[in-house]
Amino acid sequence: MREYSRLFIDGTWQVPCGQGMAEVIDPASETVTGRVPLGNEEDVNRAVAAARRAFSDWSRTPSSVRAGYIQALVAQLKVRAEEMASVITAELGMPVQWCRSVQVDGPIAGLEQYVELTGVMDEVREVGNSLVYREAVGVCAFINPWNYPLHQLIGKLAPALAAGCTVVVKPSQETPLHAFLLAEMIEAIGLPGGVFNLVSGPGSKVGEALARHPQVDMVSFTGSTGAGVRVAQAAAPTVKRVCLELGGKSPLLIGADADLDAAVRYGVQDVMINSGQTCTALTRMLLPASRYAEALEIAVDETRKLVMGDPQDPQSFLGPMCSAAQRRTVQDYIRIAQEEGARLLCGGDSAPGFERGFYVQPTLFADVDNRMRIAQEEIFGPVLCLIPYADEAQAIALANDSPFGLSSAVWAADRDRALQLGRQLRAGQCFVNGAAFNYQAPFGGYKQSGNGREWGEEGLAEFVEVKAVQL
Repeated sequence: MREYSRLFIDGTWQVPCGQGMAEVIDPASETVTGRVPLGNEEDVNRAVAAARRAFSDWSRTPSSVRAGYIQALVAQLKVRAEEMASVITAELGMPVQWCRSVQVDGPIAGLEQYVELTGVMDEVREVGNSLVYREAVGVCAFINPWNYPLHQLIGKLAPALAAGCTVVVKPSQETPLHAFLLAEMIEAIGLPGGVFNLVSGPGSKVGEALARHPQVDMVSFTGSTGAGVRVAQAAAPTVKRVCLELGGKSPLLIGADADLDAAVRYGVQDVMINSGQTCTALTRMLLPASRYAEALEIAVDETRKLVMGDPQDPQSFLGPMCSAAQRRTVQDYIRIAQEEGARLLCGGDSAPGFERGFYVQPTLFADVDNRMRIAQEEIFGPVLCLIPYADEAQAIALANDSPFGLSSAVWAADRDRALQLGRQLRAGQCFVNGAAFNYQAPFGGYKQSGNGREWGEEGLAEFVEVKAVQL
């Protein structure tokens, strides 16, 4: 068990002003796997003050030096990657089959690209009689989610360090241990005091205090759309920059000419990885009506092959929900789906054979009307809606009939035709024929899925102010 009694502020581990400790629960065993301090607004004020003091020197530090610190952090993460993966499996419940590659190795690759991108800050553009400079936006607050904790933290931290910003991090209450381990690595590389600060605690206290703090220049939040709205409202009076990565209800449009077996199996696995707790999960599978019955058989076959079990078992594809509260939410949606008339193909709201742990079976629903709540609201669990369409025009209309627009996918026999379809989908990402996630490309959503972008050069731009100097 990991226990941290202090917060990382101004380059040192400091006794918190807040009282008490929060227990971190292993969702597979329902036992305590760690404890972290409950910070409060006074701790936030101390951390923001440290970040503000550090900003002037850090933002003027040569880009090559900042790049060196990023490279040193990459090296630390590579050395301690297995330890980090083990921590995330314990606090989140993602099986070891996936945790190292998805939750740790991916973010390391994303971090490493900013070693080179740091140099973008030195570029000066000449426009007429003006010189255009890039400057760091200032002190940044990061309010992070529990489902891909290191991934989302690095997606904010890497470009912030590259730009010359200083940061205060608030990890999720459910999965904070990875952030404390990362703070140990940041201490080890000798990052100047105040550049990175860590304050754990409830979002209603620590998160809100960060969002409304007058000395915070930017807040970057990942989480639900409802929580994102509250963050934006808290930040509005100080007119700070707000970057939001929010919910999703993403479509997978499978064309009539597609390799149906490959497409459907890909779609099932995409949703079930991390037990459906993925903001980009392709939870609405749009299928040609002429091949609908065949697709249902493939989906059921693939789902029944997936092993749900102990996250420490290398054979487990799915683990538990992250928390008892998330399990209740998913179970409620499964019941709602049946009340609305969706047909349960497999799974359900129980988990036979699992007396302990927050498990929910991988669940498929057929005959789903896109107006049903399970097709319009983010469930954040292993639940897939299979929706038939009559023609491509209806498929595109169904895909776009959502308040969200975080991700999407198309599967078709012809790549060019798939691209044409993908360009018509109102979403920040589109995966064609099972393409892989790309850390060099921008990530973010349309509509109620948020604003701003993470990763790549566009991710760096979120942390940059642009100054024009007239000569």
